[in-house]
Amino acid sequence: MARLRKDHWLREIEKLDPDKDYEQISRIIGNYEFPWDVQQALSLALFRTYAVPSIGRLLHDTDAFTENVQKRHDDTLLILFSIANEGLDSSDGRTAVRRMNQMHGSYDISNADMRYVLSAFVVTPTRWIEQYGWRKGIPAEELSAVRYYQRLGQLMGIKDIPETYEEFEELLDTYEAEHFVFDEKSLAVADATLQLFASFYPKPARKAANALLRSLMDDHLLEAFHYPKPSRPVVFLSRKLLRLRARIVALMPPRVSPKRLEDFREVRSYPGGFRLEELGTFPVGCPVPHDRAAGGPN
Repeated sequence: MARLRKDHWLREIEKLDPDKDYEQISRIIGNYEFPWDVQQALSLALFRTYAVPSIGRLLHDTDAFTENVQKRHDDTLLILFSIANEGLDSSDGRTAVRRMNQMHGSYDISNADMRYVLSAFVVTPTRWIEQYGWRKGIPAEELSAVRYYQRLGQLMGIKDIPETYEEFEELLDTYEAEHFVFDEKSLAVADATLQLFASFYPKPARKAANALLRSLMDDHLLEAFHYPKPSRPVVFLSRKLLRLRARIVALMPPRVSPKRLEDFREVRSYPGGFRLEELGTFPVGCPVPHDRAAGGPN
């Protein structure tokens, strides 16, 4: 088998139409071009939403991100990966979206918060790849992310979804400027999540890993959790290491096999396998009619 050119997947993306082929482009990005980067960026995107008190308090009060943080991490990753990998309109994709809608429909979550979380999932990976990716992103990749999350947002029943990347970016930055504020419950969720992330590293490296994770946070996110700002040398070293990794990846041959669920070593809750319809939380006493909460995508 002939060795693929380093730009093989980029050339494949350039053949596609992001307005129609956004799922295929997203799979190439997440499974071949930037699998590690996308995983880190989506974790950071979810983490930063905790700084919005209405989100952080809800997650705290369900105990899902404090008492059972490993399972909630795994469930979130498995649901999102199944949707992206199998397709929004596939059987597994629709089951995963339905399960997500059942969970969200069981709580009084505002459309504004849902739009904000959606924007974090669009913007954070794009910004991450711009800073730490082994190559720069291209407009087709940015547009495919917009189209993908617009469609996912529609299936989730989110209203007034932004129409362009710039609108998603403005929504993210404005919402965070207006809503990021310290809250004890949000801090507890953030602390538990950081402890989980650090546990993915060997014990001797966990303190350093925690410092690295905090050094990747922007100032207003640190301030929202009252986290001390890491020293300039620590920030410099952390970001230098990520850019060094990018240069090393740029010298490696392209992936020829996609990232699979088995490759997520951080997922520990289901050694015997899982069923999509059994992932997540099943709260009692929903604040909305149960038939609506149990509804799936249209």
